[in-house]
Amino acid sequence: MKIKYFIIALLAITVFSCKTSDKQKATKEDEGTTLKNTFVIHTDFGDMKGRLYDETPLHRDNFIKLVNAGFYDSLLFHRVIKNFMIQGGDPDSKNAAAGKQLGNGGPGYTIPAEFNPNLIHKKGALCAARMGDNVNPKKESSGSQFYIVQGVVYDSLNLKGMEQKLKEQKSSRRVYDYIQLPENLALKMQLDSLRMSKNNQALHTVWEDVKKKSAEYYKGEGSEGFTKLQKETYSTIGGTPHLDGAYTVFGEIYQGLDVIDSIANAKGDRSNRPLKDIKFTIKMIK
Repeated sequence: MKIKYFIIALLAITVFSCKTSDKQKATKEDEGTTLKNTFVIHTDFGDMKGRLYDETPLHRDNFIKLVNAGFYDSLLFHRVIKNFMIQGGDPDSKNAAAGKQLGNGGPGYTIPAEFNPNLIHKKGALCAARMGDNVNPKKESSGSQFYIVQGVVYDSLNLKGMEQKLKEQKSSRRVYDYIQLPENLALKMQLDSLRMSKNNQALHTVWEDVKKKSAEYYKGEGSEGFTKLQKETYSTIGGTPHLDGAYTVFGEIYQGLDVIDSIANAKGDRSNRPLKDIKFTIKMIK
């Protein structure tokens, strides 16, 4: 069964009155001459220039390999969501018929996740799409599909609210992971038995104990809140903070952020495929 490579847009997080900033802090055009592993994405809306991060060598080398092989010639941005991201890299999108659902294609392999707390989903971030956690618990990346972040700028109140929800979700996820540990098989069976018998009082007592043990087990793994970098970036440049630590960020656009905005504004169908094809071709600069 084919499963689309996707990016979760909201993750049950409510975004209030956020809007895209008119002032973007991006690398200056002339600074591109000092960078390595740079590339250009040609589109009908203009060119976007970007660079790949050395901190994510598996994704960097794979991207360069595909670009040099012409893999990304005349593909489509097949999924576009305003104030979120633009997605491409599905080889099935080349010469795809109008209305065809896209998002299943790839080179036939995945790439191990390369998470780095200093590489975040700011506007212009180049990130790897992937299949969902239910079929991809290791969060391995698609071999070719990527997305470029547009996102929004958040004020301090919105960031605080999102931070709290992310903490709650991370805590819940850790409880689940704790129960799935091999050494906790008996505990898992006990919880399943209590659910089956509908012994809610006992289930609640055991569950609260599990939450405490989980918190202690994962203690010391780092702050669950936003870092100073995240707070400063998402309140000025903007982006999609709820995706940090869930999808690999392996590069950034340093010139042509306005092109991202133009593409993200394109009208799409129910699958968020633009009604009018938006083709792109990627070439390495150096």
